[in-house]
Amino acid sequence: MSYRTATTAVTAVALLLAGCTGEPDHTRDPDTRDADPSPTSNTVTLVTQDSFALSDGLLERFEKESGLTVEVNVVGDAGTLANELVSTKDAPLGDVVFGVDNTFMSRVTDEGVTEVNYLRQVGEADVCVNADKTWFADRGLPVPQDLDDLIDPRYRGLLVVPDPATSSLGLAFLLAAVDEYGDTGGGGYWAALEENGVKGAGSWEDAYHGDFTGAGGTGDRPLVVSYSTSPAGTVGDDGKPTTAALLETCFRHEEYAGLLAGARNRGGGKDLLSFLLSDAVQQDVPASMSLYPADDGTKLPADWVKHAPRAEDPYELDPEEIAESREAWVEAWTAITFG
Repeated sequence: MSYRTATTAVTAVALLLAGCTGEPDHTRDPDTRDADPSPTSNTVTLVTQDSFALSDGLLERFEKESGLTVEVNVVGDAGTLANELVSTKDAPLGDVVFGVDNTFMSRVTDEGVTEVNYLRQVGEADVCVNADKTWFADRGLPVPQDLDDLIDPRYRGLLVVPDPATSSLGLAFLLAAVDEYGDTGGGGYWAALEENGVKGAGSWEDAYHGDFTGAGGTGDRPLVVSYSTSPAGTVGDDGKPTTAALLETCFRHEEYAGLLAGARNRGGGKDLLSFLLSDAVQQDVPASMSLYPADDGTKLPADWVKHAPRAEDPYELDPEEIAESREAWVEAWTAITFG
């Protein structure tokens, strides 16, 4: 099994840039390189974002086998999580973090929030615009295919995007536009989206379950930023999904788990991190968190094989470029869309 490992903040960026998943310089079990005494407490705290979930009984099984009690501290979306981790780095909110992603990675590594030897990729997903196929079919309007289509007047007022200041999915969409149109062109594209009636939502939850017409939503927007795997969750009685991911709009999103620097229960935290990297969790993340597992050999759910394709040529950006310009891009988007 191969996991991406950050051995220093610089290495984290280099690994993300290279896109490698080679075997790290120690085994996937964090305890084998840097042995600690037994956990200092029988309670270990996991700090995570609001999409974290595991199947019933999985976390309880870890607690039973380890003798540890896991407290889960949910602090918001991936962007909010990164911001909270940085602002509390001198008094960490817990022992382990799950949900740091490549769009906000540099904020965490640059501030020394996690221990450099214990930051591992646990999964990835393609963030893409999703379309309500039924909505478009009913109106005889073709489903858009790419970023250019989203500024076509035919699709005016149809797209909702989560706020990139707090949502990793919203930020991924923003970065896709930067990759496609360039730094200076990005602002022009966002202005064109605004002129075409794009709506900004506070979170993915608000956008997908509030504004989106598909997936059982009650909103009025048939286009939403979500995952390429989301259509697998909309399969109807006929065996076909009611939504589709626009694979030419996708940005490659990666999620990581790590041991927090200054963890009160470092030994217990390392045990929990090992569990989060285990085969059991890898097999669970597709169904529970809509992530492709980091281990490419993990068997995927049958619906994913049919209805959750990966983008063949997703948008990607150099992590150093993201780190250098992320705040300016978000401010520009916010001024245009929410100003």
